[in-house]
Order: sequence, then structure tokens, then C-alpha cells
Amino acid sequence: MAGRPRIIDRDKVLDAAEAIIIRSGVAALSFEAVAKAAGITKGGVQYCFGTRDKLIRAMIERWSDSFEHEVLSRSGGDSSPRAIIRAHLEATRDSDEAEYSRSAVMMLAQLQSPDQVAEVREWYNARLSPLDLADPADRAAALALLAGEGAFMLRAFGLVDLTDEQWNALFADLLARVKSSGGPGEAPDASGAD
Repeated sequence: MAGRPRIIDRDKVLDAAEAIIIRSGVAALSFEAVAKAAGITKGGVQYCFGTRDKLIRAMIERWSDSFEHEVLSRSGGDSSPRAIIRAHLEATRDSDEAEYSRSAVMMLAQLQSPDQVAEVREWYNARLSPLDLADPADRAAALALLAGEGAFMLRAFGLVDLTDEQWNALFADLLARVKSSGGPGEAPDASGAD
């Protein structure tokens, strides 16, 4: 009588793969290393993901889905472009050291494949395209998003040293630039933030 096939926990395998990349870099990622770290066979990893590129893509998709879920939960059901950017900035502001490491690793992994770079480009364009850059409030939201992403990447790669107080002050300024969406006929922003 054959034994029941083991069910492989994809999240456990992805956690192991992320840990390898964070500890040793993308070059150290192999099915053998992931299998050892996850406590399964190399064949089990291959069965789940097929190729190393698909394993990397699965890590990126899981990270992206998690971040997008966080953004949507922070938007409070408001799906307007500025509300989404505001929620995006809040989620970015509240990231922790583990998120910086994970994000840096995912960014490096994405840069290794032209199709993954294209997907990131599409994601950013989708975030920005609903904005009317002729509208000063939408332009301010776009600038806040771009500045927030730049700050996050610099911090993730260890290129800037900011205290939590400094980080929060920067994001308070960025968030202040993202005005509520009032839709057509919205009164111009009189705050002088434009």
C-alpha cells in the first residue's frame, strides 16, 4: 500500500527561499538550498515551482499581493486614485526592517529578468495612470508617491540613515500633499502645497 503523498506548504517553501536570498543573495538560491531549508526534497520544490524563475516570481507575487492587500485595507474602501496613493504611502511609512530586507531582495530579483521589470513598470503605471497630471492635486499625489518610493528604496538598500522620527516626519509631509479626492468640480487646494 502506497503512502499518502505529502502536501507541500508553498508558503513555507517561499519563506525558506526568501530567507536564503536575504542571508546569502539571489545567487545562492537553488532548489537544493530551498529544499534543505524547507525540510523537503529537491523534487518537491521543483514540483511546486518548476523553475528557479518561477520560484522567484512566486516570491514577488506573494510580496506584491501582501502589500496590495495592506494598501486596500488602509484605503477604507475608497478606491479613488489619491486614496490608494495615500494608503500606499501609509503602508510604506509603517514598513519594518524585515520588510526593507525583503523588498530589497525582491527588487534585485526583479531586475534580473526583463519580463519582471516590465511587470513592475506596468504596476507603477497602473498606480499613476488614473491621475490627471494637469490637476495640481493629482500632480502633488504623484510626486508624493514617487518621493515615498524613492525614500523607501534608498532605505531598503541601506543608502540613507534616517531615525524613525525623521522617517515619520518625511512621510507626514508626503501624506499632507495627498488631498482627498472630491471628484469633478473639486475646489482647488488653497493650502499652498502645490
